[in-house]
Amino acid sequence: MKISIINGPNLNLLGKREPEVYGSLTFEDYFADLQKKFPTIAFTYYQSNVEGELINKIQEFGFTYDGIILNAGAYTHTSIGIGDAIKAITTPVVEVHISNTFSRESFRHQSYISGNAKGVILGFGLKSYELAVQSFL
Repeated sequence: MKISIINGPNLNLLGKREPEVYGSLTFEDYFADLQKKFPTIAFTYYQSNVEGELINKIQEFGFTYDGIILNAGAYTHTSIGIGDAIKAITTPVVEVHISNTFSRESFRHQSYISGNAKGVILGFGLKSYELAVQSFL
């Protein structure tokens, strides 16, 4: 099984950025733990702060992978293009968020991804990614 994890803007700052919201672990450290926990899954990981690069990766993996776990960060609430990219591919996508976006600012309550995703997992910290992996098993 092949699963790609795609993270959007500012998620490269995990471990440094607002640790009271996002925790103190870097995503790279978490990713290594996730790979150990699921040794039979071939994971890829990609992060970008650039919307078009995220769309390119969704399209690249969107016809050959078994699943995509997408945390589009702030683009979740603004990017019709990312939503359209998910609609255009055949690989199922699970939208994840580390924080509970509904307990934050009202602009974070809108998602252009959710309607095209297999499911949405939010608010469980980095464990949201593990829950997304389990949804593909």
